[in-house]
Amino acid sequence: MMTNRKSVVLAALLMLPFTCVHAIKILHGPYLQDVSETEATIVWVTDSTSVGWVETAPADGSSFYAAVRPRFYDTAIGIKRETRVHSVRLTGLRPGTQYRYRIYAQEVLKHRGIHVHYGNITATAGYGVPLPTFRTLDKSKPDVSFVVVNDIHEHKDVLGKLMEVSDCKTRDMVFFNGDMLSLFDDAERKLFGGFMDTAVQVFAKEVPLYYVRGNHETRGQKAHTFHDYVCPRNPNIYFTVEQGPVLFICLDTGEDKPDTDIEYAGITDYDNYRSEQAEWLKQVVASEAFKRAKHKVVIAHVPPRYDNTAWHGDLEVGRKFVPILNEAGIDLMICGHLHRFVYEDANARHRFPLLVNTNDAAVVATSNGDKLEVKVMGTDGKVSWSKTF
Repeated sequence: MMTNRKSVVLAALLMLPFTCVHAIKILHGPYLQDVSETEATIVWVTDSTSVGWVETAPADGSSFYAAVRPRFYDTAIGIKRETRVHSVRLTGLRPGTQYRYRIYAQEVLKHRGIHVHYGNITATAGYGVPLPTFRTLDKSKPDVSFVVVNDIHEHKDVLGKLMEVSDCKTRDMVFFNGDMLSLFDDAERKLFGGFMDTAVQVFAKEVPLYYVRGNHETRGQKAHTFHDYVCPRNPNIYFTVEQGPVLFICLDTGEDKPDTDIEYAGITDYDNYRSEQAEWLKQVVASEAFKRAKHKVVIAHVPPRYDNTAWHGDLEVGRKFVPILNEAGIDLMICGHLHRFVYEDANARHRFPLLVNTNDAAVVATSNGDKLEVKVMGTDGKVSWSKTF
């Protein structure tokens, strides 16, 4: 009897290392960032520190297991990053081409000196189910369609309805134009629980998502980590995107009050940041890409305003960005921030049309090159405003 008990105890001890091994999980994502003609970035979050990579394959109907697929690692300065928030840049892609992809992460249990102790590997499902796909951009494409939403403030039910009525899955791209959350103090709970998990579920793992920061994303003790989740492989979070006949200029308008305001606790420097961005904007409007684009669309959270109701951020946009844009031949500027709809034709102050979208509607736009057709749709799917430029 004693021998049998010892055998049972020994067997249990032998099984212990295997039964207690942590099963690493993918908590959020994947979602697309920084998609261009030849590159794309995939972002996802795991529940423990790990190294990550992405494997790609053409969307040619072949089995993903038919060949060794190209592997792209999550690296920085030549070293695989040990992190929970993974971002992998895919390079060497072809314009207007559809790709399948699969994400992987392997837990890092311990790293001491030159020794690394790895744990389990997790990955998105690759057997018996379709892998997610995306299509790279193509500036030679004759047409383009896109959606813009803003000021969701973690109301994921509103976002879900707007994505449904705008038929976002069939669009070339989707823009989040700021204030998708209210305070960046609990980054993952509010970012993903508030709206990004909904975006991933509906479209963001397959349709390129471009996120333009609003003033609320600048607030909170985790605001400095925003770049880990958005445009993580670009040096800035203001950028241009070119798809078909449209070139998009995405501006980061910063905060809406002076940097000295008590609400910012002395942590902000947005006046200098906007001045630096204005110098970049001058280079953009002088570029060959800008000159050859048939339509130029600016997407920015805070609109320019000039009257006695304007706040510091509104005036900064008007002082630093608008004079450059006035000389550039902009077709349309799309903003948010006000939580109400405003449309203004070109005038003496801004020599381009200005559309301010409300917080419970989507801007849905298409262009065949000759015309840019824009409409505003509510959560009920009804069009409240439309215009052709």
